[in-house]
Amino acid sequence: MKISIKGIKGKDFVIDSEDSLARKLSMLIEGHCTIGVQQAIKKYGYTEQRYYQLLAKYHEGGAHALIGKKPGSDKQPVRTKEIVNQIIRLRFLDPFSSADVIAQKLNQMGHKVSKRSVERTITEYGLQKKHMF
Repeated sequence: MKISIKGIKGKDFVIDSEDSLARKLSMLIEGHCTIGVQQAIKKYGYTEQRYYQLLAKYHEGGAHALIGKKPGSDKQPVRTKEIVNQIIRLRFLDPFSSADVIAQKLNQMGHKVSKRSVERTITEYGLQKKHMF
């Protein structure tokens, strides 16, 4: 779908509605300079709150600040394949060791792992102790 921006000499400037950066920037320009905020948010399908959030982002960092980022954390996961393999290996070597002990061993080996990460891995791979009654 295309969005058309009316020019002063009767010519239209057309942007692709899938281009989120162009949409955001066009909305800000039109809202601030030509048609007003209310008509701009209606035309581009944003809320007034989002308009002002984008405007603040633009003032802080320019057009680069308007580029959408992928969802999720930027942090690297703690439980890499190597860590998971080490947890499983340590669990099989000593099936009665607790998550606390396994985390301590991994930390001594130079891997920064929390007890909770070890517990998640044990649960995820079904390595819980079987209770015999």
